[in-house]
Amino acid sequence: MTLPFTTYDVFTDTRFAGNPLAVVFDADALSDAQMQTIAREFNLSETVFVRAPANPLHEASVRIFTPGAELPFAGHPTIGAAIAIAEQRHGRGDVKDVLLVLEEKIGPVRCGVKLGDGPSFAEFTVPKLSGPAGADPSSAAAARALGLSERDIGFQAHKPSLFSAGVPFAMIPVADLDALSRAQPRDASSLGAGVFVYARAEPNAPHAFRARMFAPELGIVEDPATGGAAAAFAGVLARFEDLPDGWHTLPILQGAEMGRPSLIGLEVNIESGALAGARIAGKAVKVTEGRLSL
Repeated sequence: MTLPFTTYDVFTDTRFAGNPLAVVFDADALSDAQMQTIAREFNLSETVFVRAPANPLHEASVRIFTPGAELPFAGHPTIGAAIAIAEQRHGRGDVKDVLLVLEEKIGPVRCGVKLGDGPSFAEFTVPKLSGPAGADPSSAAAARALGLSERDIGFQAHKPSLFSAGVPFAMIPVADLDALSRAQPRDASSLGAGVFVYARAEPNAPHAFRARMFAPELGIVEDPATGGAAAAFAGVLARFEDLPDGWHTLPILQGAEMGRPSLIGLEVNIESGALAGARIAGKAVKVTEGRLSL
């Protein structure tokens, strides 16, 4: 048996930047064990398996695997899968907008894709609002886990927290970009399966924050772009940023320290001082295509 696959670089408009993603089509006959083995073979942050939807009104069902585990939801696989499916089924060239729903373990995810001559763009509504996911880590524990000093942890009102929009992340603010560059996952797993380290962007940058993400328990030493963490970060912003009511655009640059800069579009909606909605957006470009032999 052979199955078609493609790889995309996601959250970028440039090949060999962003976060690589493998997309395996026609994967209905694969077992969970086979999907996990294939994800380990690709050895990317995530591999997506496209299957027939349970609801015929939806575009597809997708299963998302890291090299070490399945995830109920993730951002760069959702953006990449939406673009890969839209390009496969609708082609490229003329500018067109495609609306589709992907069935993920977390539930249906509504996506919009803009196709054209250049890199395709996708945006999705976060299927589950971010909220606290447990006790907040201490500054001392965060510093110890990342090889930093306690002076490096936190800025303004921001302090370490634990949030989830489907997948939990320890959210660790650091004082500046120097501390961000020095962070190392010496004992990151002590904080949780995923550790999202962030700082304010440099003055006049086209993004609001810089970030890194470590997830050694999931087989990801460092991730170039983590849309699921960005979705969880919406809750952090609602808690610490004192945002007025309305929609706010707060892009995140991730992966620069790895030489794979990724721009994650993040929009958050605040109503009556609380998080009421969030959207994740980004571009993706196809890099390879072929057939997988089983």
